[in-house]
Amino acid sequence: MTLYVIALTLIILGVMGMPLFAIILAVAMTGFYFQGIDLSVIAIEIYRLADTPLLMALPLFTLAGYIMAESRTSQRLVNLTEAFLGWVPGGLGIVSLFTCAIFTAFTGASGVTIVALGALLYPALKNTSYGKNFSLGLVTTSGSLGLLLPPSVPLVLYGIIAQQLNLGVEIKISDLFLAGLLPGLLMIVLLALWSLWSIRGRPIPRASFSGKKALASLREAFWEIPLPFFVLFGVYGGFLAISEAAAVTAIYVIVVEVFIYKEVKISQLAAIIQKSMVVCGGILLIIGVSLASTNYLIDAEIPMRLFTLIQAHVHNKYVFLILLNVLLLILGAILDIFSALVIMVPLILPVAVGYGIDPVHLGIIFLANMQIGYLTPPVGMNLFISSYRFQLPVAEIYRATIPFMLVLLLALVAITYWPDLSLVFLNR
Repeated sequence: MTLYVIALTLIILGVMGMPLFAIILAVAMTGFYFQGIDLSVIAIEIYRLADTPLLMALPLFTLAGYIMAESRTSQRLVNLTEAFLGWVPGGLGIVSLFTCAIFTAFTGASGVTIVALGALLYPALKNTSYGKNFSLGLVTTSGSLGLLLPPSVPLVLYGIIAQQLNLGVEIKISDLFLAGLLPGLLMIVLLALWSLWSIRGRPIPRASFSGKKALASLREAFWEIPLPFFVLFGVYGGFLAISEAAAVTAIYVIVVEVFIYKEVKISQLAAIIQKSMVVCGGILLIIGVSLASTNYLIDAEIPMRLFTLIQAHVHNKYVFLILLNVLLLILGAILDIFSALVIMVPLILPVAVGYGIDPVHLGIIFLANMQIGYLTPPVGMNLFISSYRFQLPVAEIYRATIPFMLVLLLALVAITYWPDLSLVFLNR
């Protein structure tokens, strides 16, 4: 009876347009009330989140991404990748894929990538005989790449949520960063190969490699090139914890963009910090109340009941993974990635562990699905952002992105059923 009341509460509040954190909080309060548990447990759970050492990484990486989005980092990334890759066949398409992936990895928001880089890449692609549909599909698809690459904020968020579940399995954010490298690169490489195949036989102009141009682009982006190494070598070299790497990254970005490139004024910093912290504060509030909700789910043994129910009908973990992918693709199309993480990870992760699926591998599967969900008709978020950005009918965006989405689905199959692709660098 309790579950029906909670489900009905969730549906009614959602239809009324209540904020997500209020819905989750209402569910937790209703559940604890019917169990006769003091509601002060919710405040305790929120405090437990505040006491999490890794929590600092989330706002600091978010701030660094927002500052980079306000500067000319996107232009310098395009120039750098074009100088080194523009000479290969289909080079501009490959440039678009790598540039968008790197930019999304740092900003953590694919919509920002389409808005920031779309104005640079779409006209350049369209005006060099790539064709309107191909160019549109490539730019829209590229906007969701990079969520698997460090220091992606969704990877950090998944790690924080997973650690709070106390599953008895160690889940390090540094492991998630390593696990996302090969799957993220696989998606980029498959899209690059598809791009080369799609333009075969077309008279696509390509520039010859210029050492002078490459050197100039290196000099131009000299201060931003070391950014990924702060995370990778700092963390895996044992010099920095994740939160320390996030702090170093944020400070470095502020120094570079404000005092060296001088593209972000000191007077703008307060507004940028406020904007990024409002977004991050919303995420943290949702996480805090979702931990309380998760605590209720565990007390009520709902994940175990769910596992028992699924296991009664699904006896093979590979069949479970197929059903999981379908569910996550649908959720990725109708929910933003942060909402999907805080709502679904506490339910799905214990069930997946029951099927013998590594929680780090599950995190990569989850985020890979979310990437594709951004492009899934009819309501994938990036489809509408692209439609708004380029002032084109959303149906036209659908047609342009479907071939690229199919390629990403092929990558998803490899990521899902080849665990070593994610776990090869880990001792698991």
